[in-house]
Formats: sequence, structure tokens, C-alpha cells
Amino acid sequence: RVAMLSGMTIPSSSSIRAAVGTIGAVVLQLLVAALAEAPIALPGCPDSCSDIAVPYPFGIGEGCFYEGFDLTCQKQHRTKLFFGDGMEVLGISLPEGIVRIDSNVFQSVSPDFNGTWSGPPATSPFTVSSRYNWFVAYGCNIVAQLIPYGTAVGNISTCASMCVDSVEDISSPMCSGIGRCRAPISWDLTSYRVQVTHMAVQQYTVTTSLKHTAAFIVDKAWFSIFQKNIELDPVPMCQHCGIQSVPAVLEWSLHSKFRCQSSNSFTYKVDNNHRRIRCNCSRGYEGNPYIADGCQDIDECQRPDVYPCQHGVCINMLGTYRCSAKKSSSSLPGLITVIAISAGFGLLFSLLGVAKITNKLKQQRVKKSRQNFFKKNHGLLLQQLISSSKDIAERTRIFSLEELEQATNKFDHNRILGGGGHGTVYKGILSDQHVVAIKKAKIVVQREIDQFINEVVILSQTNHRNVVKLFGCCLEAEVPLLVYEFISNGTLAFYLHGQSENHLSWKDRLRIALETARAIAYLHSAASISVYHRDIKCANVLLTDTLTAKVSDFGASRSIAIDETGILTAVQGTYGYLDPEYYYTSRLTEKSDVYSFGVILAELLTKVTPVFSSHSSEGTSLASHFVSLIRDNRLLDILDSQIIEEGGAQDAEVVARLAEACLSLKGEERPTMRQVETTLEDVHNSKVHLDSPITRVNQNAINDQSYKGNKGDEGTRLYSLEKEFIQSSEIPR
Repeated sequence: RVAMLSGMTIPSSSSIRAAVGTIGAVVLQLLVAALAEAPIALPGCPDSCSDIAVPYPFGIGEGCFYEGFDLTCQKQHRTKLFFGDGMEVLGISLPEGIVRIDSNVFQSVSPDFNGTWSGPPATSPFTVSSRYNWFVAYGCNIVAQLIPYGTAVGNISTCASMCVDSVEDISSPMCSGIGRCRAPISWDLTSYRVQVTHMAVQQYTVTTSLKHTAAFIVDKAWFSIFQKNIELDPVPMCQHCGIQSVPAVLEWSLHSKFRCQSSNSFTYKVDNNHRRIRCNCSRGYEGNPYIADGCQDIDECQRPDVYPCQHGVCINMLGTYRCSAKKSSSSLPGLITVIAISAGFGLLFSLLGVAKITNKLKQQRVKKSRQNFFKKNHGLLLQQLISSSKDIAERTRIFSLEELEQATNKFDHNRILGGGGHGTVYKGILSDQHVVAIKKAKIVVQREIDQFINEVVILSQTNHRNVVKLFGCCLEAEVPLLVYEFISNGTLAFYLHGQSENHLSWKDRLRIALETARAIAYLHSAASISVYHRDIKCANVLLTDTLTAKVSDFGASRSIAIDETGILTAVQGTYGYLDPEYYYTSRLTEKSDVYSFGVILAELLTKVTPVFSSHSSEGTSLASHFVSLIRDNRLLDILDSQIIEEGGAQDAEVVARLAEACLSLKGEERPTMRQVETTLEDVHNSKVHLDSPITRVNQNAINDQSYKGNKGDEGTRLYSLEKEFIQSSEIPR
């Protein structure tokens, strides 16, 4: 498009994009040619959109950008690059710390109008550059003002434009205030108010009735170049302006806590308060200082205009260059030169050989160390366990350390999702773009390592929709790493205890309780070897984006043969959920998990934490308080009011009686998880009413031996090999 502004030919938006795009394409080609091996984006991330280079910290797609630098590449009629809020990007420069954007032109047929220029959000790292932009206005007898939001009046950018009968001064190539004017921008902000007002000038008259007014923020360099080609008209006005936008410049910076990643880079301050920084490559290096190995050595001898060597021969060196003095052509100096060069090459090849040998020895040491860690972490036995079953081999994979380091950006602290009693959990993106959760042990002690291996053994042989899936593990590191499915919605505790703005309905709570009970019942009864979780709690129940429950964290779990009823072990669990009988006798049974699940039921009914403060004590047990109120028929004193509002009081009383049975001090009086599951299914299907109370369940109440004999269709276990593995990996508890 070609627009006529103040009687002059101004390139259209498409011409602007074409010019900027051509420059960007040339710069990108030069950058690729000079730095062929230097990456500009994170591994696996796109480094361009059409002909615009996209270097990190900018990025396209999840995990490819630093916070606030996300871009979108839209491929429709013409490929365009946008900020997240829809502002088109024309080019990015890392050394200058700028982004060129497509900026709107404010225009009107009236000499008086107001407008608002808004860039990225105020919380973003971008501001309109006062160094690279002008505020420009076109029109007759107007005063144009650019008013920053939230700053003093003295920072307003103002210019005046007049029109006269005499046209002899209008041909001046400078923006002198006749028909058009410009002013510097005095403040770096993201939003401005544009105000254009008419001023009455009696001694001057306009020679035509054509009137048009425009104001805009524009890149100084672009405006200076194109202003030289403007053909001025005696009437500095525009009747039919088709131009809608011009290029403008944003500056960006990072928080002072950010650290430059390349080894040949440095940090410099952007503001006087030293709160904002940018990175740059050291002298003699070019590339991207924001990523590892992004700054690469340049050959200064290939750029004699920038790195002159007038009196000698240019010799490139790492990070610099030198000029060797020219020698005479006599034979002796020439011979000395040949000898010196030969000796230099010999020394260079020797150093390269030593470096190669050293690097090879280092790689062998790393490989040996990883092999030792693999053996120490029972990797050989785990390989045997996986290879012995096709079903397990299809579900469980042994990852390399390099793959998980790349997936977590070398375990960046920004990727931490949370942590449990047995490790820290990171968000990872595998090479196939699959999002996973990666758990890493906190400390290097054999007890923690054995608990990790215990979790691998249990989850590799578990296949249930309400048990978190284990995709695999890595045993090459000093501490084992476990790779799980990524659960997006956090924990049940996050929703119940006031940390989430979204409240769970009674229907959702009942379904989550049923799904959790199904998972625990499956662990207890649906395999040749029973699994006692030993740490059932709301924090270990994860919720998917559809609020489906997933039981997790099997580091403390124990496996026993189907014909055993319990084992003696050191007491382990979470205060508030711990079975009193297990605490006093050290005998772990399936009823220990039943007690812990009873506490979860009480939490779902009351939204009270397992240990809470009361008037009489600093720490009151929810379990004992809940049972006491149930026995006194005072459930409504503690029942969550939301359940009553949703009409679930009748079902809640049945669930409360079930929770009371689960919280019996004697394990033999508690129901099995299969019985709990069956009761919750009936409540969920509205088949249980108050005329069928559950007050006490002993070992003769429901005979579920037939279910224990059923191996289930959701997963199988390898008894002999798994038992051998557990015996070799677990320490006495």
C-alpha cells in the first residue's frame, strides 16, 4: 500500500514489513554463515519464524522461552510473528536488546482527537525505547502531545505543526514544524496517551480545504531513511491515507537475578538502579549469550574493515587476533619463518592430541562412574525384571542421564513442581515433546536409594487407572531418577485446605474417594503379592485436569506375599494419618492403609486438616475429634456446609459412618479396602441409605476371600523375581 501523508509518498505497511523482512533475511543469512555451529535457541525449539530469527530468551512453544518472552508464529496467508497479546514482531536484536514491532498510526480528519498507545503489559520486560524512537505528528496548526501514564507533566513530549501560504520553506528535508513535527520520547514506558489539539493562528491561512491529522511513535532509523525520499507537496496534509502502521522499537531487559549462560559472555546494567540487566558476548565472540555455548569465537581476519591490520599479516587467535610484522624476502628470515610456523603447528597438533586424549579419558571416567552407579542402584537386577515380562517391558523404560538433563534444562530450579518425603519433582519435556514428571532423590544415602528402587519395582508391575503411571527410570546418576506421567492439577490437599480458589463439589469429592479406594483395594488384593502403601494421605492423591484421582509416592510402600497378613517394620508414615495400632506394635497390615484412608474421608467431609488447632489444645487429631462427634450424633457440628447446600447430607452421613469404621483403634474392627470400595460405590450410585448403617465391621462381617483369590485384569506381578529384587534392595526398617 502507498499512503499520502502531508502530501508525500509514504510506504505502506506491507512495504515496511518487506523492507524489514529483507534486512532480517540478510542478517539471518550472515549470522548462519558466520556462526554455523552456534545455537541461538534452546535444544528442540524453533529458531525462526519465516525470515525472522527467534533467539532465546525469546521462544515459540512451551519450554522454549524465558518468562515474559513467549512468541507465536502464525502461518496463514503470510507467516507472521506475534507477541502473546497480538502485537506483530518485525525483528529481534540481542546485542542491542531491542525488538522492532508494527506500531499503529493515530489519524483523523479532525484536528482534535485523543488516543492510547499500549504496548506489552506493564509487568512485561519490554518498554518503548526513548533512545530509538521519535514522536511524529502531521497536520496543520496543531499541537501534538505524547503523555506517559503515571509520570510527571515535565516528561510530556510535545511538538507543534503549522501551515502557511508561503511554500518556500516546506521543501526543507528537516522535520521543521511546517506541516509536520517531531519530538523525542522522554520516558521508557509501555503505555502513553496521545492528544492532538487545534491551535488558532490568524495570520496564517491554509491554501486548501483538505485536512488530515496523524500522530505516531516511529523508529528513528526507519523514519530518517524514508524521509529523504519524501516528495513534499505545497499543502502538507493527507486526504486519503492508507497507511495504518509504522515500525517502532521496544527495549527489553532481564531481572538482576538472571545469569548469562555462555562461558564467553558478560552482564551489563540497563538502568541506574541496577535492577535490570542484559547479556552480551565478550570481545572476539559473537552469538547468543543467553544459552550454553552460545558465544562462539569469530575470525577477525575475515573482517578487515572492523579489525584492521595495516602493517602486517593478520593472525586469528581464540577471542582476539594479532598482526605479525612483515619480513623481508631474504632467505634466512624466510627459513626462520617456515621453522617457526612448522614448530607452531607441531605444538598445536600436540596440544590438540593431548586435549583429545584427556577428553577421551574423561569420557571413560564418566562412563565408568555411570556404570558403577547403575550397578549400585540395582540396575542389572531391574533390567532382568523388565526383560522377564513383555508387559512390564512395554510400560517401563530405562532412560539415559543425558535425555533427562535435556528434558529438565539440567534440572533448572524453575522446572520444580514440588517435593515429597522421598525426593524433588521436576517438570520435563522429552525429545518426543511428551510432558512428564521426573522425581530425583534429595540426598545421597542408601536408604533413600532403596526406597526409590522399591517404588520402581512396585509401579513397574502396577497397571491401574487410579495409580500414577511410571514410564521408566534412570539409574546412571548418583541418585536414581523416576519418570512419571505428568499430573496437571496438583494434589487433593491443595483443593481441600484453602490453597485453591476452585472448590470441590460433594459429587467430585465422593467420586475422588471412590477412585482412591479402588486404587488401594487393587494394591491390597488384585495381585499375587499385596502392596501396603504406608503413606496414604491427601498430599499423595494427585488430580488430573478432569479431577480423576491418582495415588502416588510409593517410596515407603512394602510388598508381602498373599498368604501373609502383616510384617514387622520400623514405623513410617505421616503424623495425623498414622495407624495407632501400627505405631504401638510396629506391625504393618492392610488395615494400616484403611485407617489412613479413613482420615482422608474425614477431610473430604469436613475440609479440616488432619492436625488442627482448637481452643483446648494447640494440635488436635482430626481422626479422634471426628469419631467423637459421630458417636455423639453431632456430625453437623463439623460437616462442611457446602455439602449441606448441595443436598448431600444423607449420603455424607453414610460416608461418615464408614469413616468411623475405618478409624477404629483395633485393626480387626476396620473394614477391608474392598468393603470400603463397595460401600462407596453404593453411595455413589445412591444405593445406600440410613437404614443400612455401617457402625462396626469385623473380620466376620463381609467375607471377601473370594476377591483376594481373584488376580484381577488390570495388572500382574512377578512374584519370585520381585521378591528377590526387594530382598536385595531394601534395608531393615
